[in-house]
Amino acid sequence: MTTLPLLSVSDGVATIRLGRPDAGNAFDLPAALMLRDAVTEIGRTVHEVHVVVVRADGRLFCAGGDVRAMSAAPDRAAFVAELAGVLHETLTALRALPVPVVAVVQGTAAGAGVGLLLAADIVVAAEHATFVAAYPSVGLSPDCGVSALLPAAVGARRAALFLLTGAPIDAATALDWGLVTEVCDLDDLDARAGEVVADIAALPREAVGEAARLLHLAPQRSYAAQLADEAATIARLSGTPDAEALITAFATPNGDTE
Repeated sequence: MTTLPLLSVSDGVATIRLGRPDAGNAFDLPAALMLRDAVTEIGRTVHEVHVVVVRADGRLFCAGGDVRAMSAAPDRAAFVAELAGVLHETLTALRALPVPVVAVVQGTAAGAGVGLLLAADIVVAAEHATFVAAYPSVGLSPDCGVSALLPAAVGARRAALFLLTGAPIDAATALDWGLVTEVCDLDDLDARAGEVVADIAALPREAVGEAARLLHLAPQRSYAAQLADEAATIARLSGTPDAEALITAFATPNGDTE
């Protein structure tokens, strides 16, 4: 797989790294386009990818949209529309990938940064990380799927408190609310994230990928439609070499094939 400045791939793990630490990894248009290119590249050869990891350089995970770039734009509304459009296309594509996505949050996530971690399946955060809507403080409304995915993750009342007051929450609160999966010391963050990724990578790629896909689709459709997809998917997977080997081994734990 060809790599991009934002993307590295090794042993089935595709790592997207936000690389504007001096700007708090905020998204201006070039950064948003690079993220889109990275997700597109993963999608082109997704059969080679077992899990996607999203992480960031520097002190902040992602400060959201680049407010300085917004301020400098000659047509602010057009700039924000274009930036949001690229990010929304990217996050839609990220959630559509048939592989699990793990976000590693080493510092503050704000605005679009919250949207990015909400697009992940598993979020491992440092215990000093903080999370803030940020939109009200600059007179803006949510984007990047925050208004759609946040209530599903933390509940409608907590989502309203978070978005309408703009008050930050700490990592312990984010864990209690369900915004993140687990919290650990910053010194242990890389090791713990590595363990989570290794646990996923140790399982059959199609099985975990289809589980992630089903989880993403469930809120969008009826229970009956979800059951129909589950039935078709588990039947198809039962005929794969991975499932055949594992089911056979489970049924004959002592190696006895008679």
